[in-house]
Order: sequence, then C-alpha cells, then structure tokens
Amino acid sequence: MAESGEEIIRLEHVYKIFGPQPRGRALTLAKSGLTKNEVQAATDHVVGMTDVSFSVNQGEIFVIMGLSGSGKSTAIRTVNKLHDITDGHVYVDGVDVQALDGTALQQFRREKMGMVFQHFALFPHRSVIDNTGYGLKVQKVDKATRDAASLEALKLVGLEAFAHNSPRQLSGGMQQRVGLARALAADPDILLMDEAFSALDPLIRRQMQDEMMAIQNQLQKTILFITHDLNEALRIGDRVCIMKDGAVVQIGTPEEILTQPATGYVAEFVQDVDQGRVIDVETIMREPVTIDGRGTIAEALEKMGDEPGAFVVDENGRPTGLLTPEDAMRAAQMGTTDVGACSRNDFESTSASRTFNEVYAAAGRGLSIAVLGESGKLVGVLHPTDMMEEMGRVEQLIDGFEREVFM
Repeated sequence: MAESGEEIIRLEHVYKIFGPQPRGRALTLAKSGLTKNEVQAATDHVVGMTDVSFSVNQGEIFVIMGLSGSGKSTAIRTVNKLHDITDGHVYVDGVDVQALDGTALQQFRREKMGMVFQHFALFPHRSVIDNTGYGLKVQKVDKATRDAASLEALKLVGLEAFAHNSPRQLSGGMQQRVGLARALAADPDILLMDEAFSALDPLIRRQMQDEMMAIQNQLQKTILFITHDLNEALRIGDRVCIMKDGAVVQIGTPEEILTQPATGYVAEFVQDVDQGRVIDVETIMREPVTIDGRGTIAEALEKMGDEPGAFVVDENGRPTGLLTPEDAMRAAQMGTTDVGACSRNDFESTSASRTFNEVYAAAGRGLSIAVLGESGKLVGVLHPTDMMEEMGRVEQLIDGFEREVFM
C-alpha cells in the first residue's frame, strides 16, 4: 500500500476509442489533434478519452467533473479495467491494471478497490447487512467475519440499527448509504464513486457529501469521484479534473479552478459558483505588521506605514491588541503617546484555512482580522478590502473569458 500522499493511481496519455477498429485510423486521427466530433465524422468511431493524463495521491479525494460525453465515467472505468484502453497506460499502486486479466484482475479489484454507483444496485431479497457483506461473501469470507465487518461499515454510515431491514424499507438516501457501506466493508485502499450522489434529492445529497467527507477524515481512503456538478466537485474535492470531449481541460485545487480558470469553458462553469465558499483566507492574507505595546504612537505609525492596522503581540507572538491609524491619530490629538492605551482588544481572529463566507461577518466591521496559526500565534492579517478586491478580480477574469468566447 502506498504511503499517505504518495501517488497511487496514474493515467499516462490514455486514449479510449469505441468502434470496430479502435486502433486504426480513428486513433491516428485522434493523436494528430482532431477533435472528438471530427474523428467521429471521419471514421464513425467515438473517442471516449484522448491523451488523458492525471495522477491521484494516497488519501486524497480526486474529482473528475464534466458534462455528459466528457469522458469522466470512461476514465474511472479504466482504473478497474471495466473498459480496455486503446492506447496509453493505467497504473494502480504500481500495477499495470490493463495488463491484468482473468483471476488476477478479479483478485486485484476485490482487494484494491470498492465501487459505488449512481444507482444503488442493492439486492431486494437480501437484508441490509447481507447486501453490505456481499463483496466479502464473493471473496468466501465466513459469515461471522463478514457480518462483523458489515456492521462496522454500517456504523460508519449511521445505519447499524437497520442491519436486518430490507432495502425496500429504506429511503433513497439510506439505500445509497448501504452502497457506500458495501464498498467500505471490504476495507479497500481505493473507492471509485461514479455519480454516486446524483440520483439523490439536493438536501440528501449534501448530507451524503458531509458523511463521505467525515468518513474520509477518519479512514483516509483514496477516492476517485465522478460528478457532472461543479458545486459538488468544489465542495468535496482536494483536487478537481475538468474534462470536455474526452480530454482534460484543467486540473487544480477547488480554489485554483475558481480563481484561475484555464479556459473560457472552465470560466463558464465557475461563473455561477459562490466564490466565498471556496476561496480561503490564506489566499490573500498579508504578512502581519507587529508593534511594541510599550512603544510610542509615533513609532507605531511609522512602522505601520500605509497598512490599515497593526497588531500588538506578546512574547509568544500572540496578538493582544489592534491599533488602527484612526485610533492612533485620535489618541495623538488628545495628547496620548502610549500604544497600549489606544489599542483595541475587540479585534476578530480566524485561521488561514477558513473560507471567505466564514469570515464575512467579521470582515463587515471593516477592521483588520488576525490570522492565527498553532498556539494562537499571529501568522498573517486579513484586510476586508483585500477580500473585495479578490472577489472582483475573479469576476473580471471570468468576464474576460466570456468576452473572448462571444467576440
């Protein structure tokens, strides 16, 4: 098993062409740079994937996002060889998956990965616990052992109490939880999730996303997740791969996808996304200006320069007060020279990982916000004006792409 953070899945220049002669003229044309539609018009073959390369690291949620026909579901099916590829390589934990066949392939699938589908695919005549343990039964695991593993998996998804119910007695969301538990019961290194939550109502879908992320925090599986919903991709993904017409358009963190769209196609997707839900404090926080609480206001103003505020910190680097230029000037006019006397201690603080949406209320005061690291040490400062400028920059960037598309 790969160490945490190491590469566990890798696709290298993968092509997948559907048709009677996939390795003939259609592949040659696809490699020459013709589009999916052009290859189909010339050869009557369908390009499912064209020169697709990406890697997935141990313990991350890697989301492949795209519309119907983008190649996203084809890509996930090459990882467990539900699809043979036309050209390229697919490696899982160093194993060339496409070279496996027969018993070796079956064993590799069972031991290495679990799959959760869009449709629940539960056996109606089997109980919830028997559905959950079905994969283990196929592996010829004895009933006592598989029941214990199934109960543990059902506990993870909050369905332990329904172990002996029939699937038809469960709601759609609960049935999908059983599907997830079934994948978890065999304790695979990798979870392949193909539009796993797409059939669920929006509220249930969000709850399933929350549960999956909570389980991921606990188990640290490697998850390859397919979706057509960018909001879902940005919400759950550590990294997101956007595909179009069988090709990769952009790979990046949710924040990179939103704030640095590579093409007009990506910009078109992100234009309706709530930016404040994705952009985090670390993106725009500045180096903090710190001042001596025992110094004079004149010294503090000189050090502050054009900054809208400076923090007084203790001997451990923790902020104890905030001095604004306005407060300093007011105090100076009243004859006060002591920094400590005019610094306010009602300042707001946050962590670097919080999103804009989570600090909007604090930013509404218009004051500098202390960004704290471990042990409460000051590691940065967030200015509300910088938040507004970043939001405006992203909007202008997206608008610029739109003008390119329609000009």
